Amino acid sequence: MGRLFGTDGVRGIANKELTPELAFKLGKAGAYVLKKENKRPVIIIGKDTRVSGDMLENALAAGILAVGGNVIKVGVIPTPAVAYLTRYYQADAGIVISASHNTFEYNGIKFFNSQGFKLDDLLEEKIEDIIISSVDVNSHVTGDQIGRCLEAEESAVDLYAAHLLATTDYHLEGKRIVLDCANGASYRVAERVYQALGADVSVIGNEPNGVNINDGCGSTHPEKLQRAVIEKKADIGLAFDGDADRLIVVDHKGRVVDGDKTIAICAKMLKKEGRLKDNKVTATVMSNIGFHKDMEAAGISVDVTGVGDRYVLERMLETDCIIGGEQSGHIIFLEHTTTGDGVLSSLQLMKALLQDGRDLAAMSDEIQIYPQVLVNAKIDNDFKKTYMKDKEVADMIASVEAAVAGTGRLLIRPSGTEPLVRVMMEGSDTEEIRPLAENLAALIEKKFYQN
Repeated sequence: MGRLFGTDGVRGIANKELTPELAFKLGKAGAYVLKKENKRPVIIIGKDTRVSGDMLENALAAGILAVGGNVIKVGVIPTPAVAYLTRYYQADAGIVISASHNTFEYNGIKFFNSQGFKLDDLLEEKIEDIIISSVDVNSHVTGDQIGRCLEAEESAVDLYAAHLLATTDYHLEGKRIVLDCANGASYRVAERVYQALGADVSVIGNEPNGVNINDGCGSTHPEKLQRAVIEKKADIGLAFDGDADRLIVVDHKGRVVDGDKTIAICAKMLKKEGRLKDNKVTATVMSNIGFHKDMEAAGISVDVTGVGDRYVLERMLETDCIIGGEQSGHIIFLEHTTTGDGVLSSLQLMKALLQDGRDLAAMSDEIQIYPQVLVNAKIDNDFKKTYMKDKEVADMIASVEAAVAGTGRLLIRPSGTEPLVRVMMEGSDTEEIRPLAENLAALIEKKFYQN
């Protein structure tokens, strides 16, 4: 797999790239690096609904136990719930087994520290170095020094649902809401929370079978949700991804409302309440120019960072910003959580709608989003850092940038989780920018991807 950790943990095809042997090593090395001196570490493990989750969960746990750590398995639960439960149980670390929005054959392993934040690059590098250099950190632990699997005294889903409800101060009687849980980790907790708030709830994507996670549903495939909202004459539709750290919304007209618009609506609510510190939000380079214009009109500045919710979070912590996120629906409300949380974000959006009094369609239409074209080019991982040095590619990039100078922009970035390069173009005319993006992506794939 080359370098083990990408922008969101270690990922790969389960049992091929992300093997139980690698999971065992990650468990050992992670427990060794994250434990405090002279203390038996306690590590929370949660997972989504993928069929490979059991295999990787048990391999990880075995690695942790082998170095004397204890494990609390919390089962199928959203990624942000693991971050919360790590703090709740005062554990040394949390681990999530999930490949987020990817299809079921992929899986991933990501770590949270004792404060519920994703590990910084330095700690990931320490774990990685131990594995790559084949250092044995077992220290010959034997006898009563071997770790144990501990039983949680309370239901993890109940604890997380109570945490989410504690962030609300309203009821939703009379509101008709459709949830799409992507056949993933939110399939129990999301419905429970919205029913507790009194909403009239319909749910799709809540029948996981191990292989249907994100399969034509969830935040990356909102088409079923769009149809369901129209058919049920719902007020709003809320879609989460496989591990429920993303939110994509559908208005009552069946139109998709992305992360940019959700962030903008919630930021304006926070500003109105006097809670938006320094009147600032944090967003990535992928945020639409229309988002920037709307924030400027509202008197809110935008701090721009690289793509990836971990980098959004790092900047937010540096600047004390309380809201930030991505167009893809990763949104962090730092007053309530330490990572992206789809269900919590949806609750904050519902609060903004209730306070304003208008429906989502009206509030969303205030924000003019400029056309964007995103084309994925397949690329062998070995070329992700070098493809732009190719003269033919560099020349085409320069030509495309010249063609849209002053009216649009070009952004190219390698995916941190998949063997792809993403070519994004933004401008006033989709018909003009789409062929430019497609031609550039085709060139990159032709030169740097071998079938």
